[in-house]
Amino acid sequence: MANNTSLRQNGFTVIELIISIAFLMIAGILVAWQFNNLRVAARDDQQKTAINSMYYGLEEVFRKENGYYPETISDDTLRSVDPELLTDPFGVKIGDNESTYRYEPAECLDGKCQRYSLRANLENESDYVKTSK
Repeated sequence: MANNTSLRQNGFTVIELIISIAFLMIAGILVAWQFNNLRVAARDDQQKTAINSMYYGLEEVFRKENGYYPETISDDTLRSVDPELLTDPFGVKIGDNESTYRYEPAECLDGKCQRYSLRANLENESDYVKTSK
């Protein structure tokens, strides 16, 4: 009597391999995209923190000591603020054209200003703005 066994192949079919590779590629793309979104959100939060610190330094320290706001912001004018916060996440200092931070003084006379606005150009949200009291 002849043994009639069916032949079994071990391993994956080409279709199974293609589906597995496609799934892994899609998962990799999604992970990379989410990681990028987290980095952008972290930069936006860093910029908000810096603007809040500058705002506090202007309102609670500089204005109280001098009675006015400065015409420009630097390490010298805002000594109460960590100098690293005056540099945006891309390494550009406030006041430079390429900076994502903007200090916009108003009603200035002889370097003494009565109003200002601070602005950060965020990546995922609209601009973050703080204005003088």
